Amino acid sequence: MDSILETQRRQHEEVDRLEQAIVDQFMLNPKTHKERLLQEHTVAGYLDRISGRSKELEILYKDEDESRKKEMEAMSGSNEFGEFYERLKKIKEHHRKYPNDTVEPMELEFMDHKPSEAQIAALEEMFSGEESGGRYLDLHEVHEQYMNLKSLKRTNYLGYLSEFTLFEEIERKDKNANYQEYLNSLRSYLEGFLKRVKALSNMDEIKTEAQQEFDSKWAEGSLPGWPKIDQEDAPPTDLFCVACKKQYAKDTVYNAHLTSKKHIKAAAQLASSANGAANGSESISDAQSRVLAEKAKPEQEMAFTEVMIKHLAEILKQQISDTKENVERRQTLTGRERDLELEAEQVELEESDSEDEEKVYNPLKLPLGWDGKPIPYWLYKLHGLGVEYSCEICGNFVYKGRKAFDKHFQEWRHAHGMRCLGIPNTRQFHEIVGIEDALALWKKIKGSKPEGSKKDQIEEFEDSEGNVFNKKTYEDLKRQGLI
Repeated sequence: MDSILETQRRQHEEVDRLEQAIVDQFMLNPKTHKERLLQEHTVAGYLDRISGRSKELEILYKDEDESRKKEMEAMSGSNEFGEFYERLKKIKEHHRKYPNDTVEPMELEFMDHKPSEAQIAALEEMFSGEESGGRYLDLHEVHEQYMNLKSLKRTNYLGYLSEFTLFEEIERKDKNANYQEYLNSLRSYLEGFLKRVKALSNMDEIKTEAQQEFDSKWAEGSLPGWPKIDQEDAPPTDLFCVACKKQYAKDTVYNAHLTSKKHIKAAAQLASSANGAANGSESISDAQSRVLAEKAKPEQEMAFTEVMIKHLAEILKQQISDTKENVERRQTLTGRERDLELEAEQVELEESDSEDEEKVYNPLKLPLGWDGKPIPYWLYKLHGLGVEYSCEICGNFVYKGRKAFDKHFQEWRHAHGMRCLGIPNTRQFHEIVGIEDALALWKKIKGSKPEGSKKDQIEEFEDSEGNVFNKKTYEDLKRQGLI
């Protein structure tokens, strides 16, 4: 068994090294969302270890079994040298028995600040595909649970993301046990998501702030959606059943209840009980107040859960906004575009400080930008570079994007193809990419010309910039010095 003083010393050392490791982590500059999450979860793990070691130290310092006191007395008593040599003997015997036993210094654990493969794998498994590594929320299951509630406003998922915190718009009579289950599911998800994306957030402090706000507003009756019930608005006492401890709103329902078997049985039990006379003489208003107070407890739980959800939604405001934008954007994509986007999300470029070790990963084969890296996917979609246009006149050459396709009609490849076909590359043949279509159009143009057309209007000349003119226009422009 190790010495208690040595155990305390080792735990103090671990706490000090953990504190220094936290400082070293905050000195790093995370460049990506994933690196930031890894940093926060690493620091949160260090803080948990510090908390655990501090609790162990507290137990050792309390010394309820007085083992620490006995050890200190043995070391500081009259036989301190004997105790020293006895411990030295045990150490030598241990090393003689295990000569090759290696000891890893504690500082080696905190020297490498890079996350391990196990930490990266754990982080990836922490989020679902819809959450995209903590960038967006996945409230689809909670939305389905909301849609199954009766008497509530029906809305799609995008509308639900904008309105799920508007609890004051739901009538008080519609907030029942099923509604409480829905609130618990929503609160549980938001708390779990907050712990995953902001591992350093103090959940106890958030709950305390929500509790203080709830207590003050509930006492004042100013909590939205939960107005305070005045004595004038209280239900009448003549419609309260003492035997069944139930309040009714209408005379017809109350009178029908008095003739039911359930009421007759409850009234008989009340009359035959030992304190039946005392209960019968009890004030109806007191019994009604007691029943209403018991009924108000689940309402207070619902109201506090709503306040807690609003606090969590305020903290996750940016993630909720990004989720709405992502859902709205994905609704405009086709199935093939969604598949490409999923592939792009699965690929994450790992940036390196060293330019020599930097590796460009381009699985979607996106065009490279001015910095030698693939252009963003949104820019790729904006310019329509995913749409391919083939031109038969150019030898079935494929042009990517509408801009490149329109520009190629005045380029050398298309002009050479038209020249080989014996057709002038004029504006009339713009958008014509088939050889047969170009020949048919040229035949039609020649047939529509008058028989007496001059040769100088048929012959074509090309300037240094590739512009094509007939002979007469070409000579006039050259004579004026324009070409």
